[in-house]
Order: sequence, then structure tokens, then C-alpha cells
Amino acid sequence: MSSAKGRTQPLKTLCKVLAAVSLLSFAVVLLKPLVYLDIEEAPTYSAAFHSQSYVQGPPTQRFRDNLRNDTKYITSWISAGWTNDVMTYGNLIYLALITERIPIIAKFTPSHVDNSAPPFAFGDVIDIPRLSHAIGSPVIEWHEVKDSKSDVLDDIGCWTVWESVQKLDPNPRGSPSLNWLRLDVSWTRTPDWVKLTPPGIEDNHASFWSLATLAFPETRSTSLELTNHPSPQHQVSLPPDDQLLCFDYLYYVGAQNAWEWESDYSPAWRFVGQHMHWNASLERLADEHARRAMNVPVNEPTPPYISIHIRHGDFRNYCNDLPLDQCFASLPAIARRVAEVQADLRTQKGIEVTQVIMTSDERDPEWWSAVRALGWTWVDYASERTEEIYGKWYPVFIDAVIQSNGAGFVGTRGSTMTTLARRRVESWHDGPTRIVQWGSPNADDH
Repeated sequence: MSSAKGRTQPLKTLCKVLAAVSLLSFAVVLLKPLVYLDIEEAPTYSAAFHSQSYVQGPPTQRFRDNLRNDTKYITSWISAGWTNDVMTYGNLIYLALITERIPIIAKFTPSHVDNSAPPFAFGDVIDIPRLSHAIGSPVIEWHEVKDSKSDVLDDIGCWTVWESVQKLDPNPRGSPSLNWLRLDVSWTRTPDWVKLTPPGIEDNHASFWSLATLAFPETRSTSLELTNHPSPQHQVSLPPDDQLLCFDYLYYVGAQNAWEWESDYSPAWRFVGQHMHWNASLERLADEHARRAMNVPVNEPTPPYISIHIRHGDFRNYCNDLPLDQCFASLPAIARRVAEVQADLRTQKGIEVTQVIMTSDERDPEWWSAVRALGWTWVDYASERTEEIYGKWYPVFIDAVIQSNGAGFVGTRGSTMTTLARRRVESWHDGPTRIVQWGSPNADDH
């Protein structure tokens, strides 16, 4: 008996030590800034969704030679600004989930960046292994299927949604991706019933589930007699491909209403978008830029900050004859929104956040001087030589990452970049957000 008691005493001591270590580790995790959890402690993921398991092998000269006979795929392309293109790919991946197909994602094209910038791989921006693990489905990229240097012009038949949902343009929606991928597409118009809204309502949105029915034999077979356009180069008329289902443009798609990424119920956001976290190397780079902007010493953690996105640029076009200082929200109005977010962080999380990082396309030096006078900061990409060192895409990417990692966020009504930043801060960090109104004098008074 005495021998048994002697053995239990060290065991009890060991248990106490392990419990103390566990509590200490948990406390350290709680005290660490959330951004470091994301950047430095990203888990490794199972190889179950590794893209190479869903193609025949290395990239081939013809895309079809690399598709597995036992697998069905889906793809679409982009032709808008980068943020809208991110949302388009989110819609594509959601459509892949509800049709049980594997999405093939093309590179981002520089529509709102200097056209001399090369296309940028989706997986160099978004953490694909993390995304695939979260949604329970593989996501593969076009350059993993077809050799990016291939000169082979592939024929394929696809559906054009664009012709069915709007009346101004009688053609399929074009995309520079088709040239990069060397695809010669024969388009078939989707039935008019894919439109989300009733015929009398002027809106360009299609319905997710209406489009999904075209992935299955019964609806597909009854929809093949609609308008078909021969491919532009080979002049071949092909029905929409069954193994690689493809649509021209999926930005304007919803489940219940138009512009659903603005709504908390959005299925594309809930089941896909919120799981599209940043590539770890991009997130580290953005964190380095943010730290330098806030003058954080090397041996100190990144402090919580409030991120702001104020879009002026092309929004000037919507001011019409109204002077810009009456059309756009003033800096004091924006500061009032920042103060509201600070108050929420104080009451909801018990933290005092004094650091504020501005992101904006405003070019007026006096406006930026006034931003500085408020005690706020921003990333100076010119002095950082960001484009010179990393490339022309990076200021846009880094702005988006900085916006998304704010403890709270203030954005601009009507901007999709604001929409995604707001969604990310709310979902990833449980942070308070505000949207600044504009378009008329004192629009944000409240």
C-alpha cells in the first residue's frame, strides 16, 4: 500500500504541473494579438483535398488531357475590379459546392491595376489549403490543369449568363482570362428563367439554384436548343461542356436577392467567402507594412488598430454637379464613426484602441495632411518602394489585408472593398464596424 501511495504522489504533482502549463499557454494565446494567431500559428491541413489528386498529373498542353474521367468540374472568369473578382470567385466556388463539382480558378487579371502587371495566381493571395479544409472540397487553379505557356487553342462550349440577365449588351461577357488560357469558346445562351428578379425589374442578377440546374442532365438536355454562338477563332459550334461546366460571368448571382454579399445571410459569404483567408506570406508582408506605419518597435507585438477605407476616386462621377466637399463625408464625420468603433471596442472587449490606419484612393495632399492631424497614419507605398520591390499588385493586396485585420473598421457606403473588409472584420475578429454615408451635404449626420 505504501508503495502505491508513493507512486501516486509524483503523478499528482505531474498533473498539477501539466494543468498549470495548459492554463499558462491558454492565457498566452488570449493575450496575443489575433493577427499573430493567423500569421504565425497557421495549422497544417490534410492532403485529402490536394489539387494534384483531382487532375491526371502535371499541367498539360490541352486542358482536357489533364481532367480525370471520374470527376466533374466547373469554371468561370472575371472582368471587373479586383474586389469584385474575389466575390465572383466566391460565387463560383459556392456554385461548385451546390453542384458537387470541383472549381477551377483562373488568375486575377489587372483590370484596376496597371495593365503591365502580370496575372496573379489566386493561391498566392488566398490560402487554398485552408479554404479547401473549411469548405470540405478541393479548389484547383487553371495553371495546375493547363500549362501557362501552352500555345494550344482549346475549343470548349460554355453557357452565357450575361445575355440572359441584361438587355444592353447582346453578347457574352468577355474576359481577358480567355486569352491568357488560350480558350476558344462557343457560347450558348442560358434560359431566361435563370434571372433572379422578375422580368420587369431592371437588374443583372441570376439565381444560384437556377444556374445549378444546368449542371444536371434533365435541365441541361432541355436547354440546349437556345441561341448558340460559334467560337470566334475556329468557328466551331459546341454545346455547353458537361465535364467542365462553364459560365461567362458569375459576379451578378444571388440566392434570394441582388447584392447579397451586403447581407448577413449571404450563402456565398457564409459558406465560402468568410473562409477565403489570406495566403500566410501576404499576411506577413501586410503586417510588416502596418507595423512600420504605426512605428511599432521590433520587439513589440502588433497593437490592435482601427482600419478605415475611404473611397473617392471614381465615386466622384456620382457627385454630378455637387461640390466634392459637400458630396463626400468630411474627415470630422469619419472621425465620429471612428470614435463610435472605439467606444464599442471599449465596452464590448475592454480594450482601448488608439491606433488608426487610413486606406484611401484620395490623392489630394491637403486631405492626407488633415488625416495626419487627426493622429492617424497610413502606409506610404512610395517610401516603402512596395511596387518596385514586390510588384504593382501589392499596394491593393496589402490595403485589403490591413483593412481586414482591424480590431474595428470604418468604410464607405457603396464600395465592394468596404463590403468585404467589413465582413472580414466582423467574421474573423468579431469587430465592430461602421459605414460612412455620402452623396449629399451632411449625408452621414446621425
